[in-house]
Formats: sequence, C-alpha cells, structure tokens
Amino acid sequence: MTMASQLFSPIQLRGLTLPNRIVIAPMCEFSAENGNATDWHLIHLGHLALSGAGLLIIEATGVEPRGRITPECLGLYNDENEAALARVLEVARKYSKMPIGLQLGHAGRKGSLRNPADGQGRGHATEAEGGWQTIGPSPLPFAADWPAPKEMDRQDMDEVSAAFVQATVRCERLGIDLLEIHGAHGYLISSFLSPLANQRHDSYGGSLENRMRFPLEVFEAVRAAWPEHKPLGVRFNGTDWDERGISTEEAVLFGQALAARGCDYADISSGGNGFAKIPSGPGYQVRFASRVKDGAVMPTMAVGLIREPAHAEAIIASGQADMVAIGRGFLNDPRWPWHAAEELGVRIEVPFPYSRAATRADIPSYAR
Repeated sequence: MTMASQLFSPIQLRGLTLPNRIVIAPMCEFSAENGNATDWHLIHLGHLALSGAGLLIIEATGVEPRGRITPECLGLYNDENEAALARVLEVARKYSKMPIGLQLGHAGRKGSLRNPADGQGRGHATEAEGGWQTIGPSPLPFAADWPAPKEMDRQDMDEVSAAFVQATVRCERLGIDLLEIHGAHGYLISSFLSPLANQRHDSYGGSLENRMRFPLEVFEAVRAAWPEHKPLGVRFNGTDWDERGISTEEAVLFGQALAARGCDYADISSGGNGFAKIPSGPGYQVRFASRVKDGAVMPTMAVGLIREPAHAEAIIASGQADMVAIGRGFLNDPRWPWHAAEELGVRIEVPFPYSRAATRADIPSYAR
C-alpha cells in the first residue's frame, strides 16, 4: 500500500489500530425482533465487513427497552440480545479482520416511534403497536402531536447510567473493539445538552455546566466499565442549527470536558433537537468537526454527505478531521473503499474470492 494517501493511512486509538481512516457509520436498520439481531443483520453487517473500511460501527443499540427508537431497533439489555448479536459477530469475524465498534444509545423523548418501513410515517407508536412511555430531561414532547416524556428524576438517571454500564459489560464479552456513545440528533444525551429540550431548573439544567452534567456522568460510568486499552468515543452535535439550541462554542467546551475524562474521539454531527432548516450538502458538517478537533485537542470523525473519495482524502489531508464516517454512501456502494483506493492509487487487501474485481488497468489485481 502506498502512503501517499492520507485517507488510507492508519490511526491509533488507544490499543486499537485502524488500517485506514474510513469508518462505516452506524445506521439504523429497523430489522430487530425484541431487540435481537436477525438474519438481516447477519447479511448487512457481514457484507459491510468485507468492504475494506478501517472500522465498522454497529447501529445505535438501545441500552434498555425504552431506549430504542422503534420497537424494531437493536438492543443490548438482556441475554437474548447478547446471544443474537454474538451469532452475527461470529460469522462476520470468520471472514473479516475489520475492527468492529458499537454505538450505545438511548432514544429518550424521541423513542417509541413506528417503524418507518410500515408506511405510516415516523409517528409515535401506541401501546398496541409496541410503544412505551418515553423519558427526557423535561416533559416537553419533540413534536406537537407526540406524547410528553416523563421528566427524569434521580432514580431514572441512575437506571439509565446502570443500563449503559450493563450494555458496556456485554460489549466486552462480545469482543467489541470500540464503543461510541450516541449523544447527537436529539436523543437522550443530546436532549440534556440542548436548551431546546432541557428546560430543567435544577443542577441538570440551565447553564452548559449543568446541562452536560448527566451526559458526563454517563460517559464516566461507561469509561470506568470499559477496558482501559479499548477506545471510547462520543457522537454529539456541533450545532442544533437554532440560536436557542446548542452552539458550536458549547460543543467545543463539551468536547474539552470529554477529553479531560478520557474520551478518545468525537464524532461530530448536528441537528435533531428541533425542526430547524439544515443547509445540507457535501461535507456540510465538516467545519464543526474541525472546530472541535482544534478546540478540544482530540481526534474527530467527520460525517455528512461525504461521497467522493477525493473529498474524503482532502478532509484528512488538510487536518480538518482524523476520520470520515460514511453511512448512506455505503448503502449505495458497499465497496466504497475499493473504489476509493482505485481512484487514489492505493492497493488494499480484500477477500481472495473478490480479488479479480479491480477495474483499473494499472492495478491488475488487489493484494491478497
């Protein structure tokens, strides 16, 4: 492999070395049964593990039943969930050496949604549809036609923190290489950080110091339960795209607080706490990753409509971010790293049965 490409250079996160900077972003599949991974996950994660990316992160996984986004979302809160995911991982690892991470999440007030695949939209699921009472920092519904969440008290916070810890222990038993806490998009951790969702009047609301108190408690609990040699990152918003919400300056301060507590990288996204119009486009969130990288002095992962290999290469080469996470691009092209390698003149290792797939005349075959 040539080292001319920064995108295909390795990166060290604690005891884990990623062979390149391409990350398969966690993507909800709405295909679990009672939180259990199914044959769909076996196919989905299995073929992505053959893609040549540096890291595969499993979709947002609820740490308790009420932490799922929909009744069909993945969970890791009981032995059955753990066994189902173990089956998927066993098969994927049989054919791939790719590091596998997992995103631990709690949907908070944005949970209990109908499965978008049922054609009824993203409305709130009723009890008959498998829905549940949601929780949040304040009793504010995300949308006008949604039920209000229960305002979390100390017992709720302790239960959620304990659920994150138990899921972390299960991840270690499963041999997960990296953990990411989902603190973006208006889900529970994100809602505590944002004034749009957090309007508490106690020590967990008001100032940024107060609003990030519970998110930092969760992080510290997970870091203490996760092996010292394994990396732990957090996905959080670089902005809410609303002057009343979290600002980029606050995001940097949150990143600094995380870095001081042993966070290994920040995965910077945006939005989801309200209905602000987001000016999306290729790399529209990269500048937020760059701000957090510089301000918090911590590696960052850039996300958001990064589709072209040259664009991804430029992000890494310019130092705007240390990794690029691609979601929809992988759904469209599960062999994205192969094509990026061809375009950037890099040879990468792929499974032998696929080694005849090279298309460029100057790269007669992939390394095997």
